Amino acid sequence: MAYVNAAAIFLIKENIYLMLERSSGILLPISSLPSRYGIGTLGKEAFDFVDFLHSCKQRYWQLLPMGPVSYGDSPYASFSVFAGNPYYIDLQALIEEGILAHKDCEVLNSDDEYVDYGRQFYYRYEILYKAFANSKEKYRREINEFALNNQWVHDYSLFMTLKYYNKQKPWYEWEEKIAERDREEIEKYRHILKEEIEFWTFLQYVFYEQYYKLKNYARSKGVFLIGDIPIYTAEDSVEAWAEGRLFMNLVAGVPPDAFSDEGQLWGNPVYNWGYLRENSYEWWIKRLKWSLNLYDTVRIDHFRGFDEFWAVERGSENAIDGKWLPSEGRELFNRAVNEIKNLSIIAEDLGIITDSVVRLRKEFGFPGMKILQFAFDGNPENPYLPGNYEENSVAYTGTHDNDTLKGWYEKLDESVKKYVLKSLNISGHAKGDSIIFSMIEKVLTGKSCLSIIPMQDYLYLCSEARMNVPSTLGGNWTWRLKKEMFTQELSDKIKAVTVLSNRAK
Repeated sequence: MAYVNAAAIFLIKENIYLMLERSSGILLPISSLPSRYGIGTLGKEAFDFVDFLHSCKQRYWQLLPMGPVSYGDSPYASFSVFAGNPYYIDLQALIEEGILAHKDCEVLNSDDEYVDYGRQFYYRYEILYKAFANSKEKYRREINEFALNNQWVHDYSLFMTLKYYNKQKPWYEWEEKIAERDREEIEKYRHILKEEIEFWTFLQYVFYEQYYKLKNYARSKGVFLIGDIPIYTAEDSVEAWAEGRLFMNLVAGVPPDAFSDEGQLWGNPVYNWGYLRENSYEWWIKRLKWSLNLYDTVRIDHFRGFDEFWAVERGSENAIDGKWLPSEGRELFNRAVNEIKNLSIIAEDLGIITDSVVRLRKEFGFPGMKILQFAFDGNPENPYLPGNYEENSVAYTGTHDNDTLKGWYEKLDESVKKYVLKSLNISGHAKGDSIIFSMIEKVLTGKSCLSIIPMQDYLYLCSEARMNVPSTLGGNWTWRLKKEMFTQELSDKIKAVTVLSNRAK
């Protein structure tokens, strides 16, 4: 145990040095980028955004999870923790390769302000299948090599094929033998659905080819990528289907909090930590290695779940009547610091956080999160007030679950607005967007080594640009940028405040 702790301390110091040199970045999901075909992709506009970040001296681009989305379109409920979202494949690149034509993609032509996920679902896979049919022989060697080096893709491609074969039903509503992964039945379908399975593997090959080109370009510009990994898998996911021993027969959520009086009933299966321990946390180590190869740093959503987790009976209407159960995060991270060279993690430690969660985070040197919108409860020692930030933290005006800064501020009562301005030492004579910019300045000039500002806040956008309202369906995850929003004036403004706050790279 002494050896483990010594190694942990060394790597923690290395992580803090690599991760938390004073810097700043912007939060913007891939889906929110402008594009020709209705949703942001890994194409030219993503490269242009890297150039924009470079021009205004930002070191980090923070993303939301990039997995394939299921019903509700939430990136936090993906069919796989390893797969990439085929919606983000750049069709223009496939046209330039000669495996698609412009006319094949015209049905998705759209620069609307919001993503139409239904349209993507109905048409994008048809288009991508044309690309597969036109290129499967050309790229067969590369696809086979990708599958050989990424064993997870075999179960994932089979899972997605069977979902379509079963008319999109969740795996637990499939024929019993398939749902329970009867070996003979599985081999039968691997044979009769061979081409469809190859299609889903092809999509992952293309996604990661495009993604790593973007990552390498970003690195060449001195821009690093912060990924976001949900702590849990979705109930309708390849992991829940293929690796059932990882999970208990309970579902996840959080108790009532500032976001919801009934708590948040996520419905994800919770981990069987006893099984994970017996297997030396192999699954989590593999997942962390994968994520830290994809990204330079990862934010782990719901970090509290590594200390204890809120477990709710299946079939519950809400998350009120759950219970806290213990996790084994300390043992997991003790292994991880020995097996993963740069365990660069941001701990999402929001909500009801206990002393034991704080101890776990600090023991491994992981920075927590500070959210400006949570700062104004009348307590001058509120940890979310910029003057109270600790250095080893990441400060935000808000997250994907918050309203935009302007939308939040405009909904406040006048008395609360005055209190906010007084608490931040912003002049009562400040008006309009200058107030929003002053609040951004306070976050950037605070002690947190890293500050991340959502793109919507730099653009002074109201609630119509909010990404997500927790515990609701419909209208979430849809907001998109317009190309004309990326102006020289905006770049100069961000650059100036970055230099002023001593965060310029």
